[in-house]
Amino acid sequence: MYGTSACHLCEQAESLLQQATREGLAGDFIKVDISDSDDLFARYGLRIPVLKRRDGAELGWPFGAAELAAFLTEPQRQA
Repeated sequence: MYGTSACHLCEQAESLLQQATREGLAGDFIKVDISDSDDLFARYGLRIPVLKRRDGAELGWPFGAAELAAFLTEPQRQA
């Protein structure tokens, strides 16, 4: 999950992701603070929070539990 430490929307997205993990829809996830990288800040600065799957697909805010579940369970494409 791309975000920053002072982002209330990122906290909401993380809470949804934690719930999805408890429900078995998601596994472990990594939080990446975009403020640590000029490139990431340029790419995601206006879009955070953004979730990125291993296949490269992204889900940007806003999203709710239903959109997150669909994103996590849809077939992944070849990266």
